[in-house]
Amino acid sequence: MSAFYDFTLPLLNGTPQAFSAYRGKVVLVVNVASKCGLTPQYAGLEALWKAHNDQGLVILGFPCNQFAGQEPGTETEIAEFCEINYGVTFPLFGKIDVNGPDTSPLYAWLKAGHPGDVDWNFAKFLIGRDGAVVARFASSVVPGELEAPIVKLL
Repeated sequence: MSAFYDFTLPLLNGTPQAFSAYRGKVVLVVNVASKCGLTPQYAGLEALWKAHNDQGLVILGFPCNQFAGQEPGTETEIAEFCEINYGVTFPLFGKIDVNGPDTSPLYAWLKAGHPGDVDWNFAKFLIGRDGAVVARFASSVVPGELEAPIVKLL
């Protein structure tokens, strides 16, 4: 894959989602987990989504079970957990690997320009309207800290 918009990945319900639908948008890609100390970041991500979706922000969540087995549930369990506990309405995708031999091609692409393994759950990649990765943020960067960089791109 040579461009962000070339990817198609399944949503939690299995429906293929073409990333070409996000052309011209500002996109925040986050690897997520339901049983992590950082899981409350879902609330901040949802707040960003609600505040800026109308201006062109898209948040894409990618469940990953690679960090201490903190996303053990099925796709259905993940969807229910996120909806019930955090009211998540931004797109959530099927489980993927973000590191190692089975790294998702999406994450291989994201890390190509910002090298290094993903450090933990809730690491974030910010993609500009042109489909290029603008910045990478560690798991410790909470969603509220992303408001200014996101608004700058909107």
